[in-house]
Amino acid sequence: MQMHRLSDGVLVQQAQRGSLTAAGQLFERHWPAAWRAAYAITGRRDVAEDVAQDGFERAFGALERFDPHRPFAPWLHRIVVNRALDVMRKDRRLVTLHDVPDTPVWDAEVDGDRAMLTAVAALNPDRRAVCVLRYGLGYAPSEIAELLDLPVGTVHSRLARALTDLRMQSEAADVV
Repeated sequence: MQMHRLSDGVLVQQAQRGSLTAAGQLFERHWPAAWRAAYAITGRRDVAEDVAQDGFERAFGALERFDPHRPFAPWLHRIVVNRALDVMRKDRRLVTLHDVPDTPVWDAEVDGDRAMLTAVAALNPDRRAVCVLRYGLGYAPSEIAELLDLPVGTVHSRLARALTDLRMQSEAADVV
């Protein structure tokens, strides 16, 4: 018997009608990327867990207003990233990445992952968010602009500044 994978749109429609199974499938399908985004922005596992869970709660709470013909992942990522930024701003401090997991947050398994994650964690939250969305989750600058409700030029500027900051950190580390 061949099982077919339901699209996010179909799962959203079923969840809108009250299907807990469909909501559970959406959660299972999108939890890893939501958690990675929250972790990469906040730099803390416990906070990432809370942010990602809160993002799902908010998404499911607003599901009746979601258009199932649009992609679910970008909508969810917008909620999670905005929530992570809110938490960072509320704390009014930049959290350092002091507990890097044994398995990389990014898909690539490269020895430099720990150093890169530490460097990304040192970015200010706005630059970190666009960096995570671009290089961690693979969104195009125009998609990031839409997700964060920013002009595309601002996204490009933040990406350029984030890369400059990362380059400077790398150069400083090479000197030491």
